[in-house]
Amino acid sequence: MKKIVCIIIAGISGITQAQTLPDRAEVLGKMELANKYFMEKWPDVGKTIITNKERPSHIWTRAVYYEGLMALHEIYPREEYYNYAKDWADFHQWGFWGGNTTRNADNYCAAQTYIDLYNLSPSPEKLKNTRAQTAMLLHTPQNDDWSWIDAIQMGMPVLAKMGVLENDDRYFEKMYSMYMFTRNKHGKNGLFNEKDGLWWRDADFTPPYKEPNGEDCYWSRGNGWVIVALAKVLDIIPENAPHREQYVKDLKQMAKALLPVQRKDGFWNVSLHDPTNYGGKELTGTAMFIYGMAYGVNNGILDRDTYLPAILKGWNAMVKESLHDNGFLGYVQSTGKEPKDGQPLSYTKIPDFEDYGLGSFLLAGSEVYKLEK
Repeated sequence: MKKIVCIIIAGISGITQAQTLPDRAEVLGKMELANKYFMEKWPDVGKTIITNKERPSHIWTRAVYYEGLMALHEIYPREEYYNYAKDWADFHQWGFWGGNTTRNADNYCAAQTYIDLYNLSPSPEKLKNTRAQTAMLLHTPQNDDWSWIDAIQMGMPVLAKMGVLENDDRYFEKMYSMYMFTRNKHGKNGLFNEKDGLWWRDADFTPPYKEPNGEDCYWSRGNGWVIVALAKVLDIIPENAPHREQYVKDLKQMAKALLPVQRKDGFWNVSLHDPTNYGGKELTGTAMFIYGMAYGVNNGILDRDTYLPAILKGWNAMVKESLHDNGFLGYVQSTGKEPKDGQPLSYTKIPDFEDYGLGSFLLAGSEVYKLEK
């Protein structure tokens, strides 16, 4: 009898320990450490990014970093963060790679930060290019631009932010039409698999494509982009905005599908249904899932008791096993579109771009920081 009581107490203790929230100052400190490393490495906001070729510093990878920086600034406003983002926007004249009427969502992802900066200090010239870009999307009939699921995160929050800024439901309707086309029509039957609650990255991975173990290929970071977009849009749009219930439904379905495939160490594999296909720790998908789940818990969309252990397990894994003492983040998969890209990963390997991994980490931290005891 005593043994049974001890086991029960130990079990309760384990659950309590697993759900012990990290100190907010500690979460903020980890975010600041990672961000400091990057800002010191990239003091010139306009410096081009050179990997296999030279690219400007407002491509999607850097834009995602600034999304994370603005999330950090929201919970801990600092002039140096604001200035770093504004200097970047000023350098690029608040415009986009590929022009200011581009159909490529990667190219206008920077508008997310431009709109945030505008809201902090409105000035018409800041959004001249963003207005031209979103007006083009609004007034052209195409809804099939987002043919790869990464684009949902790059473009969807831009339209959501403009809908709020302009108090104009047309942006919400366009956003919904483009999202649902990707969800239900691209790749013949859509890129979202209702049965599994997960997304194929693009038409290249829809059935009959299979992973080595015979399962469908659900790329971790690709699904991460979608859950981030859903959480962001829900955070941006009003409670009575059209189609809100669709985004809530999809976020809940994704979170439910992600929960059982979390690794024991707290990370997620790059291949969500085939842990043997380049299995191992990976930060970007993990950070994005933590962000989406933590947002869901913080806003009453997801059940706290169900998801909090996974959130904390994932956050603790990232700060203990990915974050270096100098702020560098390990286990970041390089750019690509499937599990094999950028492999192998390691604690010390520098990915081709460090910025979007950090942006994802800062987004995750911003929601973990908001968790209530």
